[in-house]
Amino acid sequence: MPADPLHRAGTPYRSTTSQPPSGSGASAIEVRRSARRRRTVSAYREGDRTVVLIPARMSEAEEQRWVNVMLDKLAAQESKRALGDAELAERARRLSEQYFGGRARPASVRWVTNQNTRWGSCTPAEGSIRLSHRLQGMPEYVVDYVLLHELAHLLVPGHGPRFWELLTAYPRTERARGYLEGVVAAERLPHVPGARGESPAG
Repeated sequence: MPADPLHRAGTPYRSTTSQPPSGSGASAIEVRRSARRRRTVSAYREGDRTVVLIPARMSEAEEQRWVNVMLDKLAAQESKRALGDAELAERARRLSEQYFGGRARPASVRWVTNQNTRWGSCTPAEGSIRLSHRLQGMPEYVVDYVLLHELAHLLVPGHGPRFWELLTAYPRTERARGYLEGVVAAERLPHVPGARGESPAG
């Protein structure tokens, strides 16, 4: 078997393999710690597993955080091909069936380019749902959360307890909200360029 070019002879590293979070799209995650890797984290798919490369000095908590970050980045890269409006509508229908028993039935679901301050909108009287084009390329579970959020508005107006109770059926609600909050926070920071496929690890 040829040597891994990222870990040449004499480069100490430790590798661990674990099961991925639900919905990550890979059967296993392999974390490789390298003493030569100082500040960057990178990841790639290798068959049916995801390999995450991190500095050896990282704590277990930092490792878990960066595994989640890199899984999100890979998922976003892999979903760059934007869903068309028809595919988006079909996705909304499946989500409504799965989480709301099919009770939310939008008349139309489409992408729009004029929503830069919100991720989605719903007009219950018309049964129309619109998603911001800024979601295109984000992980699928984030797009699904926004779709479910707008579908829920077809059943419950406003953001009261009944509304949020509906969304508790979706297991990745909190993670998706955290992802979107991170995007908003990152947009307020100065851009720091880095190597493609790598992220600075602090």
